[in-house]
Amino acid sequence: MNSFDVVVIGSGPGGYVSAIRCAQLGMKTAIIEKYATLGGTCLNVGCIPSKALLASSHHVDEIKHFADHGIELPGDVKIDLEKMIARKQAVVDQTCGGVKFLMDKNKITVFEGVGSFENATTINVTKNDGSVEQISAKNTIIATGSKPSSLPFITIDKERVITSTEALKLKEIPKHLIIIGGGVIGLELGQVYLRLGAQVSVVEYADRVLPTMDGAVSKELTKVLKKAGMKFYTSHKVQKVERNGDAVLVEALNTKNEVISLDGDYALVCVGRRPYTDGLNADKAGVKITERGQVEVNDHLQTSASNIYAIGDVVRGAMLAHKAEEEGVMVAEQLAGQKPHIDYNLIPGVVYTWPEVAAVGKTEEQLKAENKEYKVGQFPFKALGRARASSDLDGFVKILADKTTDEILGFHIVGARAADLIAEAVVAMEYRASAEDISRMSHAHPTFAEAIKEAALAATENRALHV
Repeated sequence: MNSFDVVVIGSGPGGYVSAIRCAQLGMKTAIIEKYATLGGTCLNVGCIPSKALLASSHHVDEIKHFADHGIELPGDVKIDLEKMIARKQAVVDQTCGGVKFLMDKNKITVFEGVGSFENATTINVTKNDGSVEQISAKNTIIATGSKPSSLPFITIDKERVITSTEALKLKEIPKHLIIIGGGVIGLELGQVYLRLGAQVSVVEYADRVLPTMDGAVSKELTKVLKKAGMKFYTSHKVQKVERNGDAVLVEALNTKNEVISLDGDYALVCVGRRPYTDGLNADKAGVKITERGQVEVNDHLQTSASNIYAIGDVVRGAMLAHKAEEEGVMVAEQLAGQKPHIDYNLIPGVVYTWPEVAAVGKTEEQLKAENKEYKVGQFPFKALGRARASSDLDGFVKILADKTTDEILGFHIVGARAADLIAEAVVAMEYRASAEDISRMSHAHPTFAEAIKEAALAATENRALHV
């Protein structure tokens, strides 16, 4: 039986990063992945392929405005969806291949198969041919991720009633795509197909899309997407999803108890994700699973079995690739005797629509609920020279700061390059910067980052210069 210091079950961003850090710290490391490619949901059917399609569809959207820049095309724009999907897959293949390279580089043994516990130190690897190989693990890190959730009355046939996985490889552009759930995944994939010519309707149970983000952010993105043609049905409870041939019927109840019917050719179910522990046999290792299906862990990400840890989507907290990576590194460094730390309040969240949305820290709604006295500084992108130059006028930067100490409590951005701009906010909050600290730092001109300085000035005695 092969023996390892650490065995990681699952090769998503949390799993493979954790394995690399363990190997860097001198541990004999193995990783188990049931699929033929490494990278987990994120690289194969999540973060990377969706961003590839968003990039392709963004080009389609930009072409509509070429004439404004004095660029005349010779003819009508034609969309080759098959080629677009193929490009997406090429990006995925290259990225997953890169993970395999990193495993080889760091001398990490890769097992292809389903990993399950025989006991707390013995793991069975069940391969595709049915054979089982047992390996011994001094320590194990569970990084099995998550799967798309559904509603009890919905039958997902993966043809017309689909999840995000199928939405990444459609054979045709939908005529009318009905999206159930107005969260990050639904809005991103909705914008992809809206740009390609589909009618897109979003049905959301909450009173707004992106319900966990700051209300001002939700309102701004809704306004922009509505202007582009996306339709929203918020405060609607889906009651029925029925397929009839190539047609899909979605019925939802509004706040007046009226039934609203939507007819489309595809229904995309985006009502969240669930932790994935199927086939893990956690009980055999003494690992507890909560009522919500998560692996129960303490503040050190240690399970009820002292030599077994769990990270990422399969444990409590936000289901984000970068959160999983930080947890994977933390566990590896703890095993090496170090004392790492994660501030979960400072894990940023990003929506890769255009304009992008990014946030870190507290929302205004949270601060109100906590009876925290705060001040707001907000600056619109349309007041920036760089934004006007590139016609990226939508959105704003919003800074929430403590009313007494001026320490930044929350950062919320809707606008071009928000996904990259949020890094400045994370750095500032990691070092407990005040709004005035940022307002006194030089920001290059002309850049989108100037909006951050201006929002900080607005939070500092309403001193914004360009609005």
